[in-house]
Amino acid sequence: MYCLMPIKIPDGLPAQKTLEAENIFVMTNDRAMTQDIRPLKIAIVNLMPTKIETETQLLRLLGNSPLQVDVELVQMATHRSKNVSSDHLTAFYKTFDRIKEQYFDGMIITGAPVELLPYEEVDYWEELCEIMDWSVKNVYSTMHICWGAQAAMYHHYGIQKYRLPEKLSGVYIHRINNIFHPLMRGFDDKILMPHSRYTGVHRSDIRQHDDLEILASSNIAGVSIVAKKNGRQFFVFGHAEYDRNTLYNEYFRDKNKGLNPEIPYNYFPGNDPRALPNLTWRSYATILYSNWLNYYVYQQTPYNLKDLENMYSRN
Repeated sequence: MYCLMPIKIPDGLPAQKTLEAENIFVMTNDRAMTQDIRPLKIAIVNLMPTKIETETQLLRLLGNSPLQVDVELVQMATHRSKNVSSDHLTAFYKTFDRIKEQYFDGMIITGAPVELLPYEEVDYWEELCEIMDWSVKNVYSTMHICWGAQAAMYHHYGIQKYRLPEKLSGVYIHRINNIFHPLMRGFDDKILMPHSRYTGVHRSDIRQHDDLEILASSNIAGVSIVAKKNGRQFFVFGHAEYDRNTLYNEYFRDKNKGLNPEIPYNYFPGNDPRALPNLTWRSYATILYSNWLNYYVYQQTPYNLKDLENMYSRN
């Protein structure tokens, strides 16, 4: 029988009520202390300004698994967040200096609305580079999302980002390039995924690196999912984690700012912004994160996480 295990979250995290209302099995620290099991240790480096929303989106996907997951939320010490209270950050987040002596089964580095800036002008760039270097030795598998994926491509491989003619916003059809890759197991030949960004990377630049493989791409949105062939790094240029209304909120935010945004592609029924958007990508997002947790975190990570040091030296 397929039995969901809980995702362990800090006591009092706002996402708890939302996830419990959706029957996502969550467990607080107090209850987890009574269980004799080694959960998967996952660090989430949350660079998004809408931190509580992003927490909920990612925890929803990580919690839909038969594996027990212990989440550590990480913020940038060199950046002051303006869209979330300092009390929330103090209660639920740690800075890198408080976790850098630890080892993790997996890590997620989110996107951030800074893609129009050169990487070196992002105020926390040096700190993020330190985290990305640290992840190679202290984390078994890292999932990078949107700008986080572009930043990792640039830092680890020197792959540049390019300004798109206009903002890419909508839900796009992608073709799976390798249906037998473990991360793609259970997918149809074509999948849907939201994108929301001003920049992208070129396929030709990625193909210059033999240890990288393009797993999914779109004729409109371009490269969507890239894997390092040893499974230690994944790069997702879309936002599989987005909720039904995330693009809706972004569209009307920009509209209210007078930016005259295009209506998100393939999102509103009849292309009518007054209509309730269809949620057409949730099942693909669930499979993506479940596959990552199972095949590249749970089944591959050594039981003793300190053994990652030996694995790094062999690589």
